[in-house]
Amino acid sequence: MPPLTDPLTLGQKLVAVLESGRRTATYKLAVLMALLDLAVESVPDDLDAAVDVDLDDLTTRVIELYWRQMRPLDGHRLRQSSDGRGVIFDAVANLRSSVTATHRTPSVDLVVAQGSGEYLVAHATVKQTLVRYPLKLLQNLTTTAENERFLYDDSWMGTASKRVIADHGNALTLFPGVCVTLARLAPLLKPAFQLAWVDDVRRMNKSVLDDGLDLAHHLFGADRVSLQRAGDALTERFGPTCFYCSASTRSGRHVDHVLPWSRVGIDGLTNLVLACQGCNSSKSDLLPAPEHVGRALDRGRPVLDGLAAEINWPSQYERVVTAGRGLYATQPPSTPVWQGRNRVGLLARVDFEWPG
Repeated sequence: MPPLTDPLTLGQKLVAVLESGRRTATYKLAVLMALLDLAVESVPDDLDAAVDVDLDDLTTRVIELYWRQMRPLDGHRLRQSSDGRGVIFDAVANLRSSVTATHRTPSVDLVVAQGSGEYLVAHATVKQTLVRYPLKLLQNLTTTAENERFLYDDSWMGTASKRVIADHGNALTLFPGVCVTLARLAPLLKPAFQLAWVDDVRRMNKSVLDDGLDLAHHLFGADRVSLQRAGDALTERFGPTCFYCSASTRSGRHVDHVLPWSRVGIDGLTNLVLACQGCNSSKSDLLPAPEHVGRALDRGRPVLDGLAAEINWPSQYERVVTAGRGLYATQPPSTPVWQGRNRVGLLARVDFEWPG
């Protein structure tokens, strides 16, 4: 059966993953969301090409997703499996507990950069678990397993063998055209996966969750409080003015994600700017006009990397470059883009070239 690259057909297959039975853990949802983000950041020049997804990168993205979610909510660490157990959850929770006992970190990016022995052990455990279970079973929608391979070849998976993983290039290979199709579907599918994830966690934690708690924000929302330090650094370096309209931010400063958090979830300093109340509210979750991303990058990688290092914050310059390229390259020309306060236009089909 040829790979499914028609967006509607592939989207139906992925939605079927949500409807294929009562999930006992959130592993599959984590893998799907990580694959969507990596697809956006890996769009090839040849849109019909097969694309290798490095398993170390995929593992890091899964750890990032659970990193936020392992922090307590109303005094409770939320269960993410029906029996409250799980190798991946325990590995991330134990790593987070160990790291935060000695210093605060806004992102697992800093833990990755430090490359501690504790992180490497946790990473290896999570990767082996992903290959053994969710990556092997993700595409099993019916009993006719051989007819359901629509994302990647998983015939070699289902093992925790380091040798087998290495023999397959430490990567899964998305079928030709699938990467671009996933990137195009990401804005529609991510909210669906998040809703399913919230429903699963609520079901697994009925005894401890208060109906008034904002579970969705806890699991997936941007932590605005933690952005205070980044906002202070941006103010000191670039001045107390709105990145978009140059108005003073002294009376009401907001830290805005240039590429919307809801689309790519990049908290690095490269993706953060100061905004006034008016621009922040007007932009909301809209995709900005490409020139805004270009100006954010034009602040200069050495400047942004250096400023991030000063405040012990990730920069993620390269991720903004690749995510921006992927987002704009896969949007139809009629996509609404935010141009400025109360100004929304349509995306023009042009090549997006930014400094790397």
